[in-house]
Amino acid sequence: MSGDLGPEVATESSLRFALAHPSVKLTLVGKQAMIKSIIAQSPTVSNIPSNINIVHADEVISMTDKPSKVLRQKQRSSMAVAITLVKDGLADACVSAGNTGALMILSRSILRMLPGIDRPAIAKELVTPQGKCLFLDLGANVDSSAEHLYQFAVMGAIYAETVGGISFPKVSLLNVGEEDIKGNEQVKLASRLLSESAYVNYAGFIEGHRIFQCDVDVVVCDGFVGNIALKCGEGVAKLVIDVMRRSLKKSLFGRFLGWILSLYLRRVFEAIDPERQNGASFLGLQGVVVKSHGSADSQSFGCALEQALKEVQNKVPERINKKLDEWLV
Repeated sequence: MSGDLGPEVATESSLRFALAHPSVKLTLVGKQAMIKSIIAQSPTVSNIPSNINIVHADEVISMTDKPSKVLRQKQRSSMAVAITLVKDGLADACVSAGNTGALMILSRSILRMLPGIDRPAIAKELVTPQGKCLFLDLGANVDSSAEHLYQFAVMGAIYAETVGGISFPKVSLLNVGEEDIKGNEQVKLASRLLSESAYVNYAGFIEGHRIFQCDVDVVVCDGFVGNIALKCGEGVAKLVIDVMRRSLKKSLFGRFLGWILSLYLRRVFEAIDPERQNGASFLGLQGVVVKSHGSADSQSFGCALEQALKEVQNKVPERINKKLDEWLV
């Protein structure tokens, strides 16, 4: 029901997803009359698909609601009800474009953390020249201790190994320099903890300019740094795409050249377009929760749904949980 663009985006995207995945059941949680009205006006379907169900919830969490207020006063909100469906086994995953802080605190309160994990971390796979790199935390925790960073690294390594199929994935800590003397005390202590681990293939510090071109498989930082770094990277990607498109439209030759280049660069643009890479995971919870960009359109929200399906099929929480006992300090 929330998100910057309202329930129309999530509903329309869900309709397309339901048609593309007839064996997957979707539950839309929110104001039932409004959702039915949106479906009735949809150009995608004439009737509600048989694999879509609607669960009514009166309350809506706004993008400006404080997480502490949400926890106390909005336990019957659409977001809380959706997460509770996962807890009760009536859904395998929750996808939301709503308030990130509210989604984090409700997920943590309702689903609980995996044993040995103190806080969830928002993780996302980034495209690199070598393939993909898992980047976390992207905003769930603005302040993280060394132990939290160590836990994020362990979860990221397990995810890269079990879901990404990478044998002994390389893990690095994001820092202001690659030398051991650089960084704050939390990062230095986390580096020592990772260096002493027999299970994490720790590759040392990595600087910001190497995130999108690095040769490591997992990059770890606190949520304050990670969120800024990710959004800066997404902004640059959008800038590159926009500048190229505008430049090529300035002349007849440019438009012709643009048509030729589009045949070769379409996959490149799709690979770096943030809208096509939408969907970040809350790792560490006893259930699958995927956060979509609040500004996502129906196409990019569909990417978040695909991410949730991928995590369910790969049994991410279960596979992380199985290895935590031996991997954690």
